[in-house]
Amino acid sequence: MQIGIMAKTFARPSLGATLDAVVAHGLFSVQFNLTCAGLPTLPDTLDAATAVAIHDQLAARGIAMAAVSGTFNLIHPDPVQRNADLRRLGVLAAACRFLGTGIVTLCTGTRDPDDMWRRHPGNDAPEAWRDLLASLEVALGHAERDEVTLGIEPEVSNVVDSARKARRLLAALRSPRLKIIMDPANLFHAGELPSMQRILAEAFDLLGGDVILAHAKDLSRDGEAGHEAAGAGVLDYDAYVRLLRRAGYDGPLILHGLREEQVPTSVAFLRARLDARPEIL
Repeated sequence: MQIGIMAKTFARPSLGATLDAVVAHGLFSVQFNLTCAGLPTLPDTLDAATAVAIHDQLAARGIAMAAVSGTFNLIHPDPVQRNADLRRLGVLAAACRFLGTGIVTLCTGTRDPDDMWRRHPGNDAPEAWRDLLASLEVALGHAERDEVTLGIEPEVSNVVDSARKARRLLAALRSPRLKIIMDPANLFHAGELPSMQRILAEAFDLLGGDVILAHAKDLSRDGEAGHEAAGAGVLDYDAYVRLLRRAGYDGPLILHGLREEQVPTSVAFLRARLDARPEIL
């Protein structure tokens, strides 16, 4: 495993300056967001020349685009909004071959109309699950056409709020184009933090073989609390790294949820975890 980062952690006036900041921290893998190139995360159009120019800037610095963010609210209560975003997702998927990545990250969504990271009681209704399946059927059509993989992650504020629901989703859709982004900081509902070891183990038992990307941030408490820099909270990172290794994951650990000034400390923290002998972890 290597350490990567969400490129938009670095706010710079140009794509080149953003990528230079990534390399300055000794990092060479990013989860990219088109906002770093002055475009919307989900663009209405994206021509091949623009996508190739973005790829070339990364390649010139030896940076791999581990994934590109395609996040939008898959169960937004307004179907017109959902359909518009699904169309834009198709634009992004078609550009991936030129961007140089095969993974698009998604958010399973919430019934909250204003914030796709905020829990809503309607998330647990059968209609929300049906809308999620319908949206993902369309999204997977794009993925199959353009030979990309979609990554979703269980997180407590969204409709897929547990590893068990993520497993249920994979079983329902049965697509090799749908995989898991593992971010354990998002797994703990209120009151569940004392069960950390059990919940981590269960998540990997259910999903470990389908993990396509791993995130690295931390949490200060349970509930909607996974907003700390890696190493600054209470997540058992030794257990997390051990479980990733046991699952056979060898991709990047993508840092996010941190301020730029926290990057050096979090990078050092992760490197210490990754450099430790497996028998210690």
